Amino acid sequence: MHQTLLSVENLNISFNHVSDKPLKIVDDISFTISQEDVVGLVGESGCGKTLTALSIMKLLPSNAICSGKVLFKGENLLALEDRKLRNIRGQEMSMIFQEPMTSLNPVFTVGYQIAEVLMTHKNMNKKTALEETIRLLRDVKIPAPELRAKEYPHQMSGGMRQRIMIAMAIACSPSLLIADEPTTALDVTIQAQILELLGSLKEKNKMSILLITHDLGIVAEWVHRVKVMYAGRIVEEADVREIFTNPRHPYTIGLFESLPGKKGEALTPIPGQVPKMNELPAGCKFSPRCRYVIKECHEKEPALISINPPISPLLKVMTRRGGEGGFKHLSRCIRAMEI
Repeated sequence: MHQTLLSVENLNISFNHVSDKPLKIVDDISFTISQEDVVGLVGESGCGKTLTALSIMKLLPSNAICSGKVLFKGENLLALEDRKLRNIRGQEMSMIFQEPMTSLNPVFTVGYQIAEVLMTHKNMNKKTALEETIRLLRDVKIPAPELRAKEYPHQMSGGMRQRIMIAMAIACSPSLLIADEPTTALDVTIQAQILELLGSLKEKNKMSILLITHDLGIVAEWVHRVKVMYAGRIVEEADVREIFTNPRHPYTIGLFESLPGKKGEALTPIPGQVPKMNELPAGCKFSPRCRYVIKECHEKEPALISINPPISPLLKVMTRRGGEGGFKHLSRCIRAMEI
């Protein structure tokens, strides 16, 4: 069994607000990622997925208030001084951000930006770093890498810029790669190419990946274990096959029912809207939109409890290993065993 690489324990993220107390955006999140594991963090925009990723990298805005632990290879990143953290960030763990055009510096060539990573973290001289940059561009399937290295971000397509971001992220062969919506705004063909590229690089470099997405199709194809977020909380967690065949939280069920089905079938959208973080309902945060709601749902927020469904030996063989939790299925719903 592979060892735990990353352990997020009781993570809370708040921001100063106009009211007397800080506004909590991420509420008591815990999860683990094992070596060579692929974990998916799923949920609607604004649920806290990106903030969770930024807290792992310790890249939160200065007005953020963060508590809990983020243990990477046993060290609490939230307690590290900046100098030591910089040695880990970029070298042992890295991140692909949502929008490559705003993440790349427009006044430097893409080759220089990749080479800078190598010179900073690998102590390479400029000549060696540029040679390695060409190799990395070739690895991420950039055509004519010698020429492309001299170009600026605005001279490249969205798919090309995303490949540049991937090249920068894997430059130092990190143990953990955080991919935040890596295929956003790309057409379907380019999405498939980017995901295939990430898959091959994962196998080659034996990386673990935290994949943040709202695309359940990508999750089904790519992820070992899934964490579903709603209003800053993890509401369900399970192995990918289990969560697709046996969802046990009304929000997860609603996500699947809102997917396009057979031709002619009407979609079943989730009613209502995601609540504002400063106007969360009492009790279960999903209760105003839930068709399974009962009186108790409004009185107390449910804990994340273990479902422990029976799993056949065949499914255990077919299913890829799902992190430290094995095959544990968790749901934040008091009616999880009934729905």
